[in-house]
Amino acid sequence: MYEHALDDVDFAKYQRWLARVLGQDFALAACNLAGTPLWASDNEGGAALREQLRALEAAGFDWPFGGSGFEWRTFGERSNLLYRPIELAQNQRLGLLVLTIAGLQPDAAATELDNVAEALDDITAAIADECRLHYELGSVTEELAHRYEELHLLYRVDEQLCLQGHRPELIENLLKNCAEQLGVDVVALTQPVAGLCLSAALPSKPIHNLDLVLVELRGDLFRFIQASRDSVVLNDGNDPRRAYIFTDMPYKVLACPIRQGNTIDGALVLINHDDKPNFTNSDRRLAEILANQLSSLLQSMALVQQLAAFNRQMASALVEAVEAKDPYTRGHSERVNFLSMEIGRALGLADEELEDLHWGSLLHDVGKIGIPDAVLCKPSRLTSDEYSFIMVHPERSYEILRHIDYLKNAVQGARHHQEKFDGTGYPHGLKGERIPLHGRIIAVADTYDSITSSRAYRPGRSHEVAMKEIGRVCGSQLDPALVAVFREVCAAEPDWLRRFGIRRERQEEAQHG
Repeated sequence: MYEHALDDVDFAKYQRWLARVLGQDFALAACNLAGTPLWASDNEGGAALREQLRALEAAGFDWPFGGSGFEWRTFGERSNLLYRPIELAQNQRLGLLVLTIAGLQPDAAATELDNVAEALDDITAAIADECRLHYELGSVTEELAHRYEELHLLYRVDEQLCLQGHRPELIENLLKNCAEQLGVDVVALTQPVAGLCLSAALPSKPIHNLDLVLVELRGDLFRFIQASRDSVVLNDGNDPRRAYIFTDMPYKVLACPIRQGNTIDGALVLINHDDKPNFTNSDRRLAEILANQLSSLLQSMALVQQLAAFNRQMASALVEAVEAKDPYTRGHSERVNFLSMEIGRALGLADEELEDLHWGSLLHDVGKIGIPDAVLCKPSRLTSDEYSFIMVHPERSYEILRHIDYLKNAVQGARHHQEKFDGTGYPHGLKGERIPLHGRIIAVADTYDSITSSRAYRPGRSHEVAMKEIGRVCGSQLDPALVAVFREVCAAEPDWLRRFGIRRERQEEAQHG
């Protein structure tokens, strides 16, 4: 790990240091352990020293490291060599620092030799410290880069959660982000009991048997993780565990359990071709973090699904309670809901608005629960006093629903579906676009279904009659722009006309009807 530690050392500064300490500008060179010169000073004697070292290397000179560390080599009559190993610890050497000593003989005064040796010792120790710090800095930088990748991926996961909530496609998008960020060929999530197996593949080269790989995930690999209750890393093709999992499949695998409480019911699996780098401990740590996040997400999604099911059941119960009072209106709320949603989608409403429109249109008549049965089921036309009971039902719908925070943006549609575009409707006499959009949409759908549905006092009318009547009240009762959209919805004669049993007739008959 320190093979190239000396490559980035500024040896010139140490040469200047040595000159200041000893008061003499010695020729200095640094070598690797084989004696190959890596650097030589540019002062007088530096080039000659480099050549001397190359000559020693060519001659196969073996640098001894025992004793005092001095080795005298005479070249001509001028110079001798003194060297010290650069070492991080005992027997962990990086190279040599070699000094040319001109005019200093082996029988020189001990004090003078000691001064030179001590200075060389100090310099080699300083170089070793620099190499150690540089390596540690590189390690910290690499670790920070890994942490940055982890944080960036976790940020992307959190961002996806914020932007997409708990939509079904969220998990697939998260898996794709993981594959991109981690640079792996396949990322997969499997929950065998739930029958779930989702994957994102960004292979560096084709994976021809991906379907078989995914089958393996749901089978032996998941059972192995479930039994061991720990992550599995398979980098080595000869790993003995391959006798049980991923048999004859030349892929590197990192699989982490997904826990729901004390139960392991799924796994997050990363797959690479065999020629890609091994999965590291850092990869494992990050995958386990992602597995924990997916576990929390899956639990949240399960709770959301349970809440959605509860909401549907409660809404159905409220609708049933209303329609049980008047058998002639059975199915009215569902049909108005369906038609309102068709109009909303044709308008290009955002998903959040469609969700609010769904609940507002489905529950628009829930206020009729408080209307006396004698009025609601009367087979003949209502008196003005009786009709006053009917007129309060939109406000009662609002009063019933407004206490539910989840429906706070849906109640206005139910509250204002009886307003008229010319301002003569109820409960507040709003006019034009002052009427909330959802109220205007529900009004079109409610009017259409009221005409085509049977009542105690008359049979349901045909589609053509309903459209003629809607055209007549367009601009007075109904928003003309929404009527135009509804006509476009109906123009293709969609399946719902047959599904809802709505009669059809020739246009000329409708004109005389």
